[in-house]
Amino acid sequence: GCVLVVSVIEQLAQWHNSTVKAAVERLCNYIPGKYQVMCHMLCCIAREMNADVVCHSLKLCKQDPGQPLCHLYSPPKVSWFCTSFKTTDCGTSFKLELNSSDFMGFSSICTLPLLANLCEKIKYVIRNKLPFEDFDGDKFSTFPTLRGYHWRGRDCNDKNSTVYPGRRPDNWDVKSDSNCNGIWGVDPKDGIPYEEKFCKGADSQGVVLLGDSAGAHFHIPPEWMTVTQMSAKSFANLPTAFSDELDWPQFSEITGFLNSTIGGWTDSLYLHLRKRNRCNHRDLQNISQNGGSSGNLLYLIKSLARNQLLDNPAIVIYATIGNDVCNGNRDTLAHMTTPKEMLSNVMQALRYLDSRLPNGSHVILTGLVDGRFLWDNLHDRYHPLGQLNRDVTYSQIYSFLDCLQVSPCSGWLTPNETLRNLTSERALQLSNILKEIARSEKFANFDIFYMDFPLRQTAEEWRKMGGEPWQLIEPVDGFHPSQIAAALGTSITWQKALQEWPQVLGKENPFNDQIEAIFKDQGGH
Repeated sequence: GCVLVVSVIEQLAQWHNSTVKAAVERLCNYIPGKYQVMCHMLCCIAREMNADVVCHSLKLCKQDPGQPLCHLYSPPKVSWFCTSFKTTDCGTSFKLELNSSDFMGFSSICTLPLLANLCEKIKYVIRNKLPFEDFDGDKFSTFPTLRGYHWRGRDCNDKNSTVYPGRRPDNWDVKSDSNCNGIWGVDPKDGIPYEEKFCKGADSQGVVLLGDSAGAHFHIPPEWMTVTQMSAKSFANLPTAFSDELDWPQFSEITGFLNSTIGGWTDSLYLHLRKRNRCNHRDLQNISQNGGSSGNLLYLIKSLARNQLLDNPAIVIYATIGNDVCNGNRDTLAHMTTPKEMLSNVMQALRYLDSRLPNGSHVILTGLVDGRFLWDNLHDRYHPLGQLNRDVTYSQIYSFLDCLQVSPCSGWLTPNETLRNLTSERALQLSNILKEIARSEKFANFDIFYMDFPLRQTAEEWRKMGGEPWQLIEPVDGFHPSQIAAALGTSITWQKALQEWPQVLGKENPFNDQIEAIFKDQGGH
């Protein structure tokens, strides 16, 4: 984190031909509101210098005994010992003015008065995976972030726990909207409740994602690190991003419902289901987390909001597409999920779903991705941090993160082709476990299907549209599917479902146009 921030400051100074101090002030002016308090920690950079050196000098980066020295940039000519620990005795190559009270806060940002409250809220939602603002305790919220309605359909009455998206209508919603789909009241022409007239027998169902950071749609805006494009507008979305854990589920492949503001376009399984049947409005849940795997999903799944007796059935997408083989450990193979563990984890999750989902639900198991695509298409390209001076490639970023043992995937983000192949081999083994479960297992309340992750088809479709494969990968982390990949993947998945499992998607509602005409003002998410 330190190296990235200092790199941006130094490049800002270079791009605007200013001092480093002026660059810090410029960056701070870009950052909105209370988040500017983070900037007071940056004042101790006095002159332009190597970002690795700065961070080692501040002791925010360190070299543990017996471990390699991790650095993003080429080491400077002055010795590392000299630059890191004897900053006042190494000639005039640089000078570092240290104020311990300034940089101590960097490692404990949540002690800052204006951010302490927000940090507590974020800790709560990370721990519980439930909306922070949910006054009636039904697991739905009227607040967008902090696991609110960006993640689950928006509550329409947060003072009544029997009113929430996805439930069957209470007395056909004659007097009020109990399921938040915007359809309620009685048609004055014939006295029939609108919910009964339009939604009875319509196969209404919700969509639930059980997933990882790809499903939550992890994204760090590249304009945060690209000084040639940087302005106050670049950081306008910082509060939203921070309080949504750097995830953007509102634009995601399964539960996206808002027009994308991070490039590309939004297309999602939820939007297709809503278009097919307007009665499905707001019935979505994105139960994903950064780092989600088949193992920790067993805890995450308990935040599911579904009542077997009161609610509509749901389509559940089980998609932990990488973290069962991805980790940052040096001996990465030893820390991958084994086929036996995968079988146990997934079966436990399915048994839990069988005890919670209403009868008539569906579960789709998604196979793991072949992550060799990442190295093959990115390793020799310049990362956003390296575009100004053409000095940082994705290969360097991957090596830096791997050295720090915080790589999102040591098995795939590596120059070691043998290791990349072994990682893909394990991913295929785990996908085959999912495929066999879908083929052989039966459950009381849902049927079950398997689908390969459609990366190859997505890349082929994007090439036909004139795109290049690297554009399907998030530019900053070089690891997650981009907005374009998410939208294209949705289209491919939907077509496959229409052809192979039409019964999963429910029938088209013939009253959709009438619903939109009457309830257009209730259509907002």
